[in-house]
Amino acid sequence: MPDDLKFNAIVERYAGIEGRDLIAQVARDYAGRVALLSSFGAESSVLLHMLSEVAPNVPVLFLDTGKLFDETIRYRDQLVREFGLTDLRIITPDEADLARTDPQGDLHGRDTDLCCHIRKTVPLARATEGFDVLISGRKRFHGAARSDLQFVSEQDGKLKVEPLAAFSAFDLSNYMQSHHLPPHPLKLRGYHSIGCAPCTVAGGSADDPRAGRWQGSEKTECGIHFSANGTIIRTVARQNAPA
Repeated sequence: MPDDLKFNAIVERYAGIEGRDLIAQVARDYAGRVALLSSFGAESSVLLHMLSEVAPNVPVLFLDTGKLFDETIRYRDQLVREFGLTDLRIITPDEADLARTDPQGDLHGRDTDLCCHIRKTVPLARATEGFDVLISGRKRFHGAARSDLQFVSEQDGKLKVEPLAAFSAFDLSNYMQSHHLPPHPLKLRGYHSIGCAPCTVAGGSADDPRAGRWQGSEKTECGIHFSANGTIIRTVARQNAPA
C-alpha cells in the first residue's frame, strides 16, 4: 500500500461501491499489484464471474492444500475455462514443511490449526508477498468472525477488499441463476461450504453455510484471513482512527 495514502482516505475513496464496480475500480487503481483469492468453492463462481467481466487478467490465487475434493479441482478448471480467466496461479504447501510437520498426511486429525497453518497460511503468505491488494469473497451472513466484515480493511500492510461483504444468500443465488453459473458439484450433494475433504461434511444451510466445516469443534476459520500475529482482522476502530 503506498505510504502517502492513509487508510481512511482509501476507505473514503471506495465508499458506496461494492460487487463488480468495486473490483473494477480496485483493479484500475492498483494495476499489477492486485490479486484475487479463490477457493473455487460453493459460492466462488459469483466473485470469479464478476472478475471475468471487468478484469479477467487479474491473477487468481488458488490454494491446493493437497487435501481438496477432486470435484473442486475439476470445478476450478471448468470455471477458469468458461470465464476466460487468464492468470490462475496454483499455490501449494512447501514440501519441506510437509515432510517435517505432516509426513503421514494425518495432521488434520490431530491439530487442525497447525494443518491449516502449513497447508494454507504459510504458502499463501509467500505467494502474496508481491501484491499490495487482495480481493476475497467473504460475506457477513457467514457469521462468526465475518459478521462485521467491511468492504475495505487493512491486513499486514496490504489492502483487503471484500466486494461481496453485504451479499445475502438470496443475492448469491439470484446472481448465479440470472447469469446461469454452474454450481459446484458437491453443492448438489448437500455441501453448502466446501474446504478440504477431511474437514468438510455435507450440511449447513443457505443462511449458515459453514456449519459443515470443522464440525464438532469451535473452529470457524482456517487462518488465511487473520493478521500475522494471529488476530482476527477488525476494521471498525481502524476506520475511525486519525488519518
